[in-house]
Amino acid sequence: MSFTTPLLTKPAPGWKRDLPGPNELPSIEPYPPVLSNPPNSVDDVYLELARATIRIRGVGVWLAPFILMLSVGFPATLIALAIKEQSAPAFSLVLVGLFGTVTAVWLGIYVWRMDVTPPRDEPIRFNRLRRKVYVYRFHHDGLRPFSRSAWGVRTEVYDWDDLRAEACSVYGPMGSGGLIETVTLAVVKPGTHQVIERFHFAHEIQQGEMYWAMAQLFMQQGPQALPQFPRPPRDWNNEDVSFNLARRLAPKVRWPAEIDLESRTAS
Repeated sequence: MSFTTPLLTKPAPGWKRDLPGPNELPSIEPYPPVLSNPPNSVDDVYLELARATIRIRGVGVWLAPFILMLSVGFPATLIALAIKEQSAPAFSLVLVGLFGTVTAVWLGIYVWRMDVTPPRDEPIRFNRLRRKVYVYRFHHDGLRPFSRSAWGVRTEVYDWDDLRAEACSVYGPMGSGGLIETVTLAVVKPGTHQVIERFHFAHEIQQGEMYWAMAQLFMQQGPQALPQFPRPPRDWNNEDVSFNLARRLAPKVRWPAEIDLESRTAS
């Protein structure tokens, strides 16, 4: 079912359309050959799907040192200018140099942490017997790139009936401009369309719609309703990441023991 106006208050940025609700019929049939990854795990109790907030990793870890070098370049340039002119540089130049140094340090640390701090996977588990959804979710704060508490993984638990999926598309800051498509999940106040919070679900609308359809089929009918995947599940914690420094440095997925047990069991 497709809606021409947003159902939620407020709709996600770049809202394109709402996907069917958790207990409605899926809008699309999952087709394994076009999906990036098979389920991490599936049985009669729970379905775990892979998820990643950041789509491409391994560039920032090499870009960050270059940006940090610029933070040294600004004061070095001012010192060289002062030696050449044999006088202190103008106050305005000092301010520009200070601003450039602070900006370069902030940006370099932010780029580095965004590449190496997210875990290797940010899985989401759908427990059909508890009717709960468990999200292994990476949080970060660009305004506090040095903070430990503002960066890291939190496991969050939601009621399946309170989830809503939205297809979104926005133009991103690419070289010649580019359309970024995603599917996000919103958590609503029970019995309303009022959004409490949102989080990323999948890149590309077609894939996100299929993964959401898989979650619907599993929660409504069970594992027998899911398609067969030609490839085995991917072992995110033990895969070969030799040529991707960012993924080598990234933390492995470690669910808290209590949440891990609860999300995989019926009671």
